Amino acid sequence: MNFRFDIIAEYAPFFFKGVLWTIGLSLIGIIFGTILGLVIGLGKMSKNRMLRLPFEWYVHFFRGTPLFVQILLIHFGFMPLFVSQPNPIASGAISLSLNAAAYIAEIFRAGIQSIDRGQMEAARSLGMTHVQAMRYVILPQAVKRMIPPLGNEFIVLIKDSSLAAVIAAPELMYWGRALQGQYYRVWEPYLTVALIYLILTLTLNKVLHHVERRYQT
Repeated sequence: MNFRFDIIAEYAPFFFKGVLWTIGLSLIGIIFGTILGLVIGLGKMSKNRMLRLPFEWYVHFFRGTPLFVQILLIHFGFMPLFVSQPNPIASGAISLSLNAAAYIAEIFRAGIQSIDRGQMEAARSLGMTHVQAMRYVILPQAVKRMIPPLGNEFIVLIKDSSLAAVIAAPELMYWGRALQGQYYRVWEPYLTVALIYLILTLTLNKVLHHVERRYQT
């Protein structure tokens, strides 16, 4: 196999731009997915069934349907309701955030419910409100247990951002496909893209291990 490094060098600026967009999309998905996931996770724990129901169905929908389909539905079905020319970056960011929120909600729910009920009762007996007890007593303990699964979800999110290429979001996979389409070469673009994704996920994994060790001490 004649591996052509020249075309990789030619596309290097585009790959660099794609990496920046990949990181940007992933960060948006992580930040908004975590915020929304916390709200949904707390909503799923509500004792009121009617209040709990929409949160449960949200999780069922986004966990039970392919992210690929969700991106298409949001870009071609939802976004045109608000703008005539949907922005693929915005559509990709919204799709990743909504999808990640469903998984993160379950992580938050499981983490919070893993804390002994006596912790909440003790906090309430000291005069704390339910919100104060959750903020100062339950969540700090639950976060320690949630770091590994949250880290896994963040790594998955980086790789899932590649699906935004289907709506022409100029992230990393988009430029890999562009190189493949121009030169009709498969190994060069996709091996390069795979290597870059590997570097990104290994870097994030290293950061998460450092955070986990800090929380353990």
